[in-house]
This record gives sequence, structure tokens and C-alpha cells, in this order.
Amino acid sequence: MSTQDLRPEVAWRTLRVTTWCLYALIFLAAFEALAVTTVMPTVSRALDGADLYAFAFAGPLAAGVVGMVVAGLWADRAGPRGPLAAAVALFAAGLTLAGLASSMELFVAGRLVQGLGAGGITVAVYVVVARACPALLHPRVFAGFSAAWVVPSLVGPPLAGAIAQHLGWRWVFLGVAGIVIPVALAVLSHVARLGAPAEPASPGGRRVPWACLAALAVLGLNLATQVASPWDVVLAAAATAVMLVALHRLLPAGSLRVERGLPSVVVSRGLMAGAFFGAEVYLPYLLTRRYDISPTLAGITLTAAAISWAGASWVQGRLAGRLRDRDAVRIGTVVVTVGIGATCAVAAAHAPVGLLVATWACAGAGMGLTYARQTVLVLGYSQPGTQGENSAGLTIADSTGAAWSLAVTGLVFAAAAGADGPFVATFAFTTLLASAAAVVAPRVARR
Repeated sequence: MSTQDLRPEVAWRTLRVTTWCLYALIFLAAFEALAVTTVMPTVSRALDGADLYAFAFAGPLAAGVVGMVVAGLWADRAGPRGPLAAAVALFAAGLTLAGLASSMELFVAGRLVQGLGAGGITVAVYVVVARACPALLHPRVFAGFSAAWVVPSLVGPPLAGAIAQHLGWRWVFLGVAGIVIPVALAVLSHVARLGAPAEPASPGGRRVPWACLAALAVLGLNLATQVASPWDVVLAAAATAVMLVALHRLLPAGSLRVERGLPSVVVSRGLMAGAFFGAEVYLPYLLTRRYDISPTLAGITLTAAAISWAGASWVQGRLAGRLRDRDAVRIGTVVVTVGIGATCAVAAAHAPVGLLVATWACAGAGMGLTYARQTVLVLGYSQPGTQGENSAGLTIADSTGAAWSLAVTGLVFAAAAGADGPFVATFAFTTLLASAAAVVAPRVARR
């Protein structure tokens, strides 16, 4: 009997080892994504790579788009085991190359390979959940994924700093590479039975070149802010146009027209990612520059949001049978809009730091309520032969939404005047993105 046919609680006990191994994979990917921020100044100094500092962050994000598409197509044709194994191998190889790099060029090459694997891991894991777990368990499983991201946000940066200080920065990469392989082998042993779907997908190899074009557009967006004005705006506009052309081929049909159902779910994810992550990067900057507090204390604001995100995600997981997916998305997008908008108002009024912590925690709670249910909706709208393709579309919208917002907020920040003006303008822009997500949210349900 398939676990899909079991009662949810029985299936949960049956799949406990598998889900914990999946959590471990997500945890390691999240730890590496957060830890690299801590050690990058050390890496840049050691390898004399200041010129490639920004590319070391943007490169993996762009490469991940290609990994998402390839893994999604592969999983829909042959099942998730093959793409998951390949993605983990690329992730580990990229970490190893980065850890052993003797120059910044080799380090960036390792980061590109790592990003390719990380994108594939996310999509393959989503397909494993769709194929192995009953639908009623999906909110609970994705709540666990949220927790697997939150814990690294609490311990990742200080642990990475300690490793770099006492063992050397290379072990931040080599250590994770050594751990991820046995974890992946445990996962693969439990998903071996998940072969090709009963309804295999149609060939989709034509999407890979479009994924490469989208990756180049993502890189162009992030590099545009380094060009002197007014050419930065021109380059950003051109990169945006190229990105939209590529997304038309990569996202579910009707996404750019915001059609009801699956397309609106994907669009709402991209807008939410752009709103939240576009604002988040400026909070520590605001606190250290305008409030004159230490970086450690500034990080508490982000920690509060991470905790509220995990808490709200846990709550929605427990309410799986009582809170409808579309209602969770509607409520969550409104909460995020209120949180970011209130953060903008607090920054404009230069109100006490405690209010900033509270408003940003509100935004984090909205994300926790919404993110998991958007994934659940995508899997629910997907047939067995399209789960990988649609999961890839969701994660592509996530990545490109965040990348586009980070590029545009950089331009907005540079263009605004005054002491608090750049921060207020940035938060106002991301509030508009969150408001757009709230407008789209009612369309995630089909008529």
C-alpha cells in the first residue's frame, strides 16, 4: 500500500525518517547560504577578490534557476531520485571546489556549481514530498522546512564565524560538503521506490535555454547597481525586460497575466519574496547607521522575524484541516503588508528600536503563514507529470522576485535623499510589492 493511501497520522509515522532526512538537507543548504555571508569578507581578503565579491553572491542565485528547471523536468520524467542525487553531488562538488580554491576565480566557480546543485535540491525535495506524503500532511512537512531555515539563521552566522576563526574559512565549506553526502544517501535509500510518475511529462528541454537566459538576466539585475547613474537604471530596465521574456517560458501558463489558480499562486510567491527580502537587507543597515547600535543587537530584529516566521508556520501546519490554503495566503499577505508598511512608518518617524523589532516580527509571521501554503497549493494544482515543472516555476518566481527587488531597492536607496529618506523610500517600495501580493492573493483559488 502506498503512503498516499494511509491515514495522515499513520503516514506521518511511516515517513518520519524520510522527512527528518529531508529536513537535514534543507538545514545544510540554509546553513551554507547564511554562513557564507559571515565568512565572505575573510574569503575576499584571503583571495584578494574584492572585485568579485558581489558576483560570489549573485552567481549562485542565477545558477540556481538553471538547476531548478533541469531538476523539475528530470523529476517529472523519471522520478525525484535521480535529480536529487545529481543535485546533491553538484552541491557537494561546488562546496569542495570553493573550500579548496586558491584564487577568487576558482572560488566563484565553486559557488556557481554549488548554486546549480542547491536549486535542484529544492525542486527535487518538493517532488519527493508531493509523491510520498498525503496532501493533508503537506502543511506540516513544509512547516518543518521553515524551521529548518530558522535554526541556521540563529546559529549559522556565529558558528561560521567561530569555525573561520579557529579552523579557517575553508572548513565552513568543506565541513558541510562532508556532512551532506551521508545525509543524501539516507534520503535516497528511502525514496528509491519513487520511480517515474504514472503520467510522465511531455519533453521540456526547450525550457533549459530560457532558464540560462533568466540566469543571465538575474546577474544583470544585480550588477546593474554597480554602474554609474543613469546607465544603472537603463541596464536594470533592460535586464527586467529580458527576465520577463524568459519567465514567460519558465512559469506556468498565464502567470504574467495573473490568471486564477496556479498562475496566481506563483506570482504571489514572487511578489512576497521581493517584498520581504528586498526590505530585510536594509534593516540592519538602518539600525547600525541611524540608531547607532551594534551589529549584534541589530541582528536581533532579523532573529525575531525568523522566530515569528517559524511560529506562524508551525501554527498553520497544525491547522491544516481547519484553515483553507487560500485563506492562509490571503491573511498572510495582508499581515506582511501591514508589517512592512508599519516598518516604513517607524523608520520615517525614527521611533524606538523596539517598534522596529515588533513590526518586522509581524512581517515574518505573515511569511510563515503564507509560504508553506503557497507550496501546498502548487502541489495540489499539479498532476503527477507536472509536479517538478510547477515546483520549479514556484522556486524560480521566488529567486527572481528576490533578485529583482534587491536590484531595484538598490537603485531606490541610491536615488533617495536625506538621512532617513533612502530607508523610507526602500520600505515604501517593498510595501507596494507586498500590497500587490495581497491584491493577487484572492486569485489563488480557482472559480
